[in-house]
Amino acid sequence: MEGYIHQIESFGCADGPGSRFIIFFSGCPLRCLYCHNPDTWNMTDGTKYTAAQLLDEAESCRGYWGSKGGITVSGGEPLFQIDFLIELFTEAKKRNINTCIDTSGAPFKKEGEWFEKFKKLMEVTDILLMDIKHIDEEEHIKLTGKSGKNIREMFAYLDEIKKPIWIRHVLVPGITDIDEYLIKTRDFIRTLSNVQRVEILPYHGLGAMKYKDLGLDYKLKDLESPSAERVAHAKEILECEKYNAWQK
Repeated sequence: MEGYIHQIESFGCADGPGSRFIIFFSGCPLRCLYCHNPDTWNMTDGTKYTAAQLLDEAESCRGYWGSKGGITVSGGEPLFQIDFLIELFTEAKKRNINTCIDTSGAPFKKEGEWFEKFKKLMEVTDILLMDIKHIDEEEHIKLTGKSGKNIREMFAYLDEIKKPIWIRHVLVPGITDIDEYLIKTRDFIRTLSNVQRVEILPYHGLGAMKYKDLGLDYKLKDLESPSAERVAHAKEILECEKYNAWQK
């Protein structure tokens, strides 16, 4: 089997425990207004790799991983290519490699063949990095183009099976940094027992040039990044300091 891969980074220290080899999958069903990788949206724009090719390259960097490192798949949306991801992680576990998925959860559905595949995937997944795009359903649709109901179902299922997660929340001025929404996000996180870290990612417009190159309209091009004070305020509301079970 082959998967479509957008790019590879041999060393990352912000994408899961320890140092990571990061594989960016092509293809994503969301169209987040702040997305800085619009060049990952179309799956077939990527380069084809086999699981063995990716893992051989990853293992060439193994000396940097330490006791906690491994591989992280990101995107795009890696769950968009779930069959290839199962093969990749199954082979990774045969090599004793720690596995992490950085996902929005957008493809999740708790039914049918897809869900059976997802359960199989979780057997070979050590930890997930999960986005909370927006806690309000209407605002989630405005921000991403899709409902967030199935994503919240995925959070509930991962809690049910006690699969460790880190939660990431992009702080976008005027969209996600409103106190009412931050408090609701905090209250949602409090319902989960499997959260090991909560991180705030300040919005930035560094991907604007990609939109221009692709002939796409970047709707947030005039938006500035949140202030340091606003980021600190959001971290306090989301109780980020509480979730420190995993140290990098």
